[in-house]
Order: sequence, then C-alpha cells, then structure tokens
Amino acid sequence: MTTYETMSEPRGGLPADGLIDADSLCRALLSTVSGTLGGWVARTPLLGRRGQLPPARRHFELARDAYAEAVPHDLVGSIDAEAIAGWIVGHYRDAEYPAVLLGSPHGSAAHLAVALGAAWLPTSVPITVTWPGGSPGDWPGALEWGAELASRITAHHPSITVRQVHDPLRGGPLCGATVRFHLRWATLPAVYERFLRTRLAPGGSTLLTRDLRTWPVTAVTARHSFQVGSPVGGSNPEDYSLTNPEFRRVLEALGAASWARIDADTPPRYAERSGEPSLGVDLGRLGSASHRLLYARPETLSACVADLLRQWRAGAEDRCVIECGRLLEPWLARAGALVPYWAESAARTTVEAAEMWLAGSARFDRVAVLPEPPGHAGVHVATLAQWRSLASFGRRREPVDRFAASRYPMLPVASGHATRMLAGAQLRPLPPAMPVAYALDRLQRSGSTLGMLFT
Repeated sequence: MTTYETMSEPRGGLPADGLIDADSLCRALLSTVSGTLGGWVARTPLLGRRGQLPPARRHFELARDAYAEAVPHDLVGSIDAEAIAGWIVGHYRDAEYPAVLLGSPHGSAAHLAVALGAAWLPTSVPITVTWPGGSPGDWPGALEWGAELASRITAHHPSITVRQVHDPLRGGPLCGATVRFHLRWATLPAVYERFLRTRLAPGGSTLLTRDLRTWPVTAVTARHSFQVGSPVGGSNPEDYSLTNPEFRRVLEALGAASWARIDADTPPRYAERSGEPSLGVDLGRLGSASHRLLYARPETLSACVADLLRQWRAGAEDRCVIECGRLLEPWLARAGALVPYWAESAARTTVEAAEMWLAGSARFDRVAVLPEPPGHAGVHVATLAQWRSLASFGRRREPVDRFAASRYPMLPVASGHATRMLAGAQLRPLPPAMPVAYALDRLQRSGSTLGMLFT
C-alpha cells in the first residue's frame, strides 16, 4: 500500500461550478474577466498549504487534500460538458458585447478582453479526478487509469476530446492522488453558439487565440491523448528522465519507487493549452467577423497586448505591472492606467522574456512585479533576484511584492492577492472601451514583426 492509497472520502455531487480545477488559470481568467469574483479567490492553492509540516508528511497531507477535492472517479460518467459551458456563459450578464474572445488560457487575452469590454470563453477546461492507489512516478498507471475514465467521459460527449497530463515536476504529490484532464471542445458548444448569436453586438467580432506549442503526446484513442510533463513550467521533454538528477531527486522526495522510460520517438502534437483547431471552423460559419491569433510563444501575445495598451493609454503616468500565472487583475490595471505584461509562469525563460521586453521598450516610470510562487524549486525556476531585476527597469524602483516573495518559490498564494496588491494603485474612472477595430489593426501590425499570425 502506498501513502496515496489511504485517502479521505472525495466530495459528492457534480455541480458544474465544482468541476473546473479551482487552482487553474482557466478559473482565474474566467472570474477576473467576468468580474464575478467569489470567495474562492481567497483560497490558498493546494500546493501553497501545510508549509509548516516536514516534507514527507506535507506530501502525504497534500495528496489527501487533492483527493478530497477532486471529482470522484466513479462519477465521471455524469460529467455534463454542456452544463459546464452553460455555467461559463452564465458569468456574463451584459445584454451584448462588442467582441468575444475564445481560446487558450492566457492572461494577456484577459487584459485585452477587459480593455475591449468583451467576454472571454475558454475552449477547454481542466478537471482533476481521483486516482486511488496512484503514485507520482507511475505514469503508465496514470495512463491506464485515465484511459478508462476518459472513455466514460467521451462516450456521452461526441464533441469533447480529453488531453491527460501527468507532471510530477509541477504537480508534485497531487499527481499521485489524482489524474488531470483537459476537456477540449472539438466543436462549438450549443450554449456558446447561442451566446454568440444573441449577445454579440451587431457588427461585433470573435477572436480565437491559440497556443501552438508542441509536446510529445501519445494518442491513446481517437479522442483521448496523454502527455508526460508540459511546456508551461519551462521544462523540456528530456527533463522527465532519471538521467536528469533534478528530476530523480524530485521523485525520491515524493517517495516514487520507479519511473518508466518514455519513448523518445513519441511524436509532438499541440500541447494541452492549445485546444482543438477544428473549433475555428465553427466560428467562421456564424456570420460575424471572425479572427484568429496564433502564437508559438506565450510571451509574444504578452508583448503585443502590453504594447497595445501602452499606446492606447499614452499620456497617462507610465507605470507597468509584471503579473504572473493566476496573479493578475485586469480591471484594476485598467482603472489604474497600468500597462500589464503577463508572464505565464515563474520559469526562468519566461522571466527572461519579460526582461527582454522591458529592455526593448521605452523606460517606464515604475515597474511593479508580482511573481507567483510555482510550488516547486529547480533549475528552470527563476530566482527572486531575476524578478527583482525587472523592477530595476523603472525610473523609480519598487520592491517585489513582499508577501509573494516571502513564500517564493514553494508556496503559491491566493489569486486574490493580486487584487490586494493593485488596489493600492491610484485608481481613476474606467476609461472608455478600446474600439475593436483599433485593437485588431494594432495587433496585426505588431504581431507580424514578432511572429504572431493574425488572420
């Protein structure tokens, strides 16, 4: 019996609002763009809890917590994807919107949506499902367990595909107690289509954003695929090997007894945040103006949107905020006339990209920095010194957010911490919404020079 076999009982019932992973970027973006902030924003993420315990005991308790919060495995056949789509659309209360953004979860897409007065709809949603007897090191067992669960999900949802991700580096003990699925719509949900037909303003536009990064992916069935690891944390596929000393130490700390070799010839496919490309076809037939933003590097979209918002706010005090992961606040950034640059994660390469953008931009008066602790350490994780270097690009240097720094890198903080931090900025009445045509024109111009495809 492994330490992950003795778990507390999972919660019962499958309400739509309890299915999407509460610690996910998708959940944070939906909440912030729609302005429907609930009590969950004060929730400390699982990996940010029980920091006072010794490592072995902490891992055990975190696994118990993850199991208790996950969707019970014997109820996955009751998941209703259309109800999830309806719950998402229900966040938006305005009679109509000048634009609707859909697609890959990206913080700068959230900032763009708020600037336009638009809605943002995810094209995939992450859920976690209980895995009794699991182990972080047993990715073949996770694949086998996930295949049976995925077949029960897809049997009732012909428009859904399932991407499963097993990542001990980013998930730690959580991926020994649960399996993580990304439910991806291959066709537009009926609720989404109705929303676009009835709530998109006359002459309005849809904008589909897609992350085109690839990763080795195993096709289990036509509608279930599996990947070990992810590009989100800055790692490479070859890092998930016992030949990597850091990865070996992670597994040992998690009590994983073994790790099966991954086939080096596993073909690359779009990674988990990409969504299904077929969705764009559905958008094109709705009759409204439909556009796509395709990017191979998340920092490209971050730079383009930050430059766009800076140009639009020209004349205001020139202040920038570097946000990270789930720590973002587009409404307060808009009210405070802040130029937001969003870093996907605390990966060293992601912070370096932010540094390059700042170095290539006209100098800001101030640069506030809000790093999200990733929940793990490693060579791919940026140091606090790297985050502090970003603040030095301002004429008047500001300290890195002290609370986030005090918990960095091991203890993630509640997403609501971004609101508390930015609430201290000098707020103004909300400026008028940016015209959609202006935004699309500027994005097309800047994106073409940075490698972002606009169609």
